[in-house]
Amino acid sequence: MKHSIRFKITFFLTTMVILTIFLTWFINKTFLSDFYIHSKVDNLDDVYQKVLSIYSKSDKEYNLSDENTELMEQLAYNYDVDVYVYNSYQGMVYPEADNIGLSEKIRMQDTEMFIFGFSNDALGQRDILKQASNYIIYRIHDYRTEASFIDMVGIIGNENAESSSENTKDYSAQDNSMYGKEDYNIVLLRTNFDSIEESAAVANQFLAYVGIAAVILGSIAMFLFSKKFTKPILDLAGIAKSMTDLNFEVKYTVETKDEIGKLGTCINTLSDKLESTIAELKQANNELMKDIQKKTEIDEMRKEFLSNVSHELKTPISLIQGYAEGLKENINEDEESRDFYCEVIMDEANKMNQMVKKLLNLNELEFGNNQINFERFDIVSIIRTVLNSTEILFKQKEVTLHFDQEEPVYVWADEYLVEQVVTNYISNALNHVSDNKIIEIKLIPRENSVRIAVFNTGENIPEEDLDKIWIKFYKVDKARTREYGGSGIGLSIVKAILKSHNQECGVINRPVGVEFWFELATR
Repeated sequence: MKHSIRFKITFFLTTMVILTIFLTWFINKTFLSDFYIHSKVDNLDDVYQKVLSIYSKSDKEYNLSDENTELMEQLAYNYDVDVYVYNSYQGMVYPEADNIGLSEKIRMQDTEMFIFGFSNDALGQRDILKQASNYIIYRIHDYRTEASFIDMVGIIGNENAESSSENTKDYSAQDNSMYGKEDYNIVLLRTNFDSIEESAAVANQFLAYVGIAAVILGSIAMFLFSKKFTKPILDLAGIAKSMTDLNFEVKYTVETKDEIGKLGTCINTLSDKLESTIAELKQANNELMKDIQKKTEIDEMRKEFLSNVSHELKTPISLIQGYAEGLKENINEDEESRDFYCEVIMDEANKMNQMVKKLLNLNELEFGNNQINFERFDIVSIIRTVLNSTEILFKQKEVTLHFDQEEPVYVWADEYLVEQVVTNYISNALNHVSDNKIIEIKLIPRENSVRIAVFNTGENIPEEDLDKIWIKFYKVDKARTREYGGSGIGLSIVKAILKSHNQECGVINRPVGVEFWFELATR
């Protein structure tokens, strides 16, 4: 599992998410507070400029109109800033004293003492954050409330610009000597510094929770999503495994045009080429083995062939000759007898014709003149085809057929020749079936091949004849063989076909019948 691509992808992406979240958390914890302060300083500068704008539009010398007061309140609310305006003679002029609560009055009194130059133990040392020609921004701590603030103290009034500059310089020097100058207005803008640090802490805590959730959910999502990449790879591995077993029917369904899609296309092409190459190799190997055997057997086969042909043709020729002489000498003058003589002659001539054809076919197989075309096909389909063509014979003889194979079984062989073998076995079973009149066809899987067995109820073959029935013209029961028109060549053709495929065939006596079998390669 730990070596799988799916695990590696999930582990890598999860690690990247953790590092990204940790880096974000570290940057927030280290720099967010300073950035927040910088942002607040800029906000205070904006508020200060807007306060100046409001006072520049005011018709009153110190106090604001209702409209401008409302603007000041909106400004304070929008920027989350407390706004206070002082006059050097009148004290606080905005907001009015009646609009300030008791605790806020106490706090502002402490601030006023500090602004106008009086010592105040409740307030700590100022840390200057920014100063300009007409204002100064600093951070200060209130020991009484244990709260920190960011304050801006600035000058209002263009008519005192020159003195304002001097006052700011004096103020920046921290001599607290503004008190006693010419008539001027002072604006105090205050924001809570503790809320800044609290917001940063809350943001970091929230980021930690979100990060944990993101890592867990992200890991699960990545593990599931990575299956989209690994599944095609596993499918291709399965196809490659099937190819090692010489099964080229399985193909990869190309659904994408990415690298995996290209690999799937290449695997399919490789499968097709391997299948055709293996077929060619099997055919070449089969030809080589036949050539080796052919040279050692050819002389003996010729002698045996001539001897058997002479013997088999002797009987039908004698019959034809005898009945032809009878016709010539008019032994029987009635028309019915002459017709019988003619039918015998025609029947024997037809048997001779069929025997000659089979002999020629057998001769081609044994001498290797018949080209074996190896291909991969379904043997079940071939059996079904032969059974369909002989269905009428099964009905005429009232034979019960047992063949339950439904799934296809693919073999490597010459389809045309294998059909002859199947036809011969089934015809042989129909000619010899008796007793319960049952024919059963079975497909028995083996290691690299499949055995096709055809069983029929009836008399057993004598043990001494089991090995001889494959010999050309050999007949166990000559009378019965001649009855159904047999020539003793059919099983020899079966043997020759299987030998040309380098496969085996045979016969087994069962308690209630006989079973003929042959094998074909599946790989």
